[in-house]
Amino acid sequence: MRTPQLVTIGLLLVALAAAPTAQVGTGLLDLNTVSEKDLLALPHMTPAIAKQVLDRRPFASITELHALLTAQKLTPEQTTELYRKAFVHVNLNTATRDEILLIPGAGTRMAREFAEYRPWRTWGQFDKEISKYVGQQETDRLKMYVFIPVNLNRATDEDILSIPGAGQRMVREFKEYRPWKTQAQFEKEIGKYVGAKDVARLWRYVVIE
Repeated sequence: MRTPQLVTIGLLLVALAAAPTAQVGTGLLDLNTVSEKDLLALPHMTPAIAKQVLDRRPFASITELHALLTAQKLTPEQTTELYRKAFVHVNLNTATRDEILLIPGAGTRMAREFAEYRPWRTWGQFDKEISKYVGQQETDRLKMYVFIPVNLNRATDEDILSIPGAGQRMVREFKEYRPWKTQAQFEKEIGKYVGAKDVARLWRYVVIE
């Protein structure tokens, strides 16, 4: 006969196993996939800067994009205004301090807290830990700028569709080649359907566990 303690532990394990895979934050334009028309509508975005962004993307990080914008003489105030509308999402589990500090309003405290609670696995975990410091409304705003990698071998359709630019085709292909074992396998199989740059962009959002 099971003891109450064992039953409780069992229920907890079931709940954890059923917990949804974390998704990519929503609410901002993604600067690696935004259309040229929408890009040109962003604050302080000139045709010359837009051309460089389009030619050089996908950007591996927001710091890489920020270097381009800084070279184009955008001030810190101008880039912050731009980042309130569009961004290159940062990986909560690997983001550097410099990446996190480019999130408008994040500051040194969030750089510290984002790193302290790694590894991040669910939005529920993020809500619980970060809202202790800034409240739920600000936590929801910060979520727009970040992502927790989607587990390729367990991700639901919804999880995969949360990746900017993934679409139904990637839902099908991500699931077809399970179990995923290596990055090389991902590059080979997904590279059949999209170019190397897009493969690299998609790889940012996934993890194999």
